[in-house]
Amino acid sequence: ENLNVSNFRNGEEIPEVKTDEEWKNSGEQGKPAWCYYNNDPENGKNFGKLYNCYAVKDLRGLAPNGWRVPSNEDWHKLIDNIGGNNEAGIKMKSTSGWNMSSNGTNISGFTALPGGHRSGNGNYGGIGNTGYWWSSTEKGSDWTYGVWYRSMSKSNCDVHRDYENEENGFSVRCICLQQDIVLGQSDFHT
Repeated sequence: ENLNVSNFRNGEEIPEVKTDEEWKNSGEQGKPAWCYYNNDPENGKNFGKLYNCYAVKDLRGLAPNGWRVPSNEDWHKLIDNIGGNNEAGIKMKSTSGWNMSSNGTNISGFTALPGGHRSGNGNYGGIGNTGYWWSSTEKGSDWTYGVWYRSMSKSNCDVHRDYENEENGFSVRCICLQQDIVLGQSDFHT
């Protein structure tokens, strides 16, 4: 399931941000924030919360004790282990919840949910059609910055990789730290 916590690992509260102006200000000021899609707690029951990447990168820890936010490399390993990018999306999508009968087989057990996103200016989009998940890895170069994420859409069978600014609101999945120790590799758990 998508992460649905309101506090950092150390117990401090992550600010819930509802209005477009507050969301935009949080991003411009580099402050962590979360929201429900359309500020509707009912959406949280199915899709979890949307977090800006300042919450993901916060040193207080977004992932609960015993868990961590996956890196870009973790996403690569997962996708490679289930047949590669062109097949992974259909194997990761949940068997229900996607618009236009675009559900997946979920043979991976990942149960990808189309929770949509919130843009840096506060606009919502994509619920039922797309899912976006942050990684913990920054993309930096001389000319561009951002954080890597993965997305899936109702109309494709693949998993899309791109980078985006920290102000956007995406879903988060976590990796069990014990799994890292036992297997010596990263393995997503829901």
